[in-house]
Amino acid sequence: MAPRWSFVSAALLGISATVMGSLQTCGQAQYDPVQYVCWYNQFLCPVTAGEPLSYCSGACYSKFMYTCTNNVLTLLPAVDSPFTLTVSNPNLSINGKAVTASGQHWYLGGQTSSYCPSQVGSACPPGNITAIVASGGSAAMDVMVPGGQLVYLDAFWNVGYTQAHSAYIPPGSTTTGFAAYAGGGFINLNGNGWGWVACPPTASGGGGGVWNLVAKNSTNTASLDNCTPVNLKVNPLPQFTYGAWQYT
Repeated sequence: MAPRWSFVSAALLGISATVMGSLQTCGQAQYDPVQYVCWYNQFLCPVTAGEPLSYCSGACYSKFMYTCTNNVLTLLPAVDSPFTLTVSNPNLSINGKAVTASGQHWYLGGQTSSYCPSQVGSACPPGNITAIVASGGSAAMDVMVPGGQLVYLDAFWNVGYTQAHSAYIPPGSTTTGFAAYAGGGFINLNGNGWGWVACPPTASGGGGGVWNLVAKNSTNTASLDNCTPVNLKVNPLPQFTYGAWQYT
């Protein structure tokens, strides 16, 4: 997801009606409503991840990252508590499904895998949700286990997390470039901010009957033809909530 976009002018829409679908008019421009939305009958913004971008003061923007107040575009505030994530793309069957941690990997849908030693007793969190914390461009699993579990993008741009009691991260991994916004989304800022894609079980990186989450960028876009852009909606949890003792 790019940080912000300029609105689309008529000069950028020189696409024939046979390619585009049922055209509509926005000001003096024609556009495909599947691909664009018209604001104030004069400004066109693209549809990304199944949702139209909004318009504010000369720019198209994503509600997962920005807000517009009195015609001034500003970043949403950072999340200051743990949170869960859900898939956002109205055109996908997994829209609204939770991001889940299992096998040191993030999936879209499926079941969360966690563990708590018996000696912890009643202090064990339920461990049935996948909770995350984010700060300063990094992210981690929201766990009680000493040392924590760091979130990273592996060399293939899948989302993983470290094993409990281990700091090992696979070679070629990326541990920064994340941002989480209150009232917005969990953003991938790596690779010039190309965002996230959801890959079905038979596509790149998928498997086990659940969808896979991949950070898209200039190095892997050619291999993600069967994957679909998605946003990740942030769902804040109360302060001092733990999702699990550890995720497995």
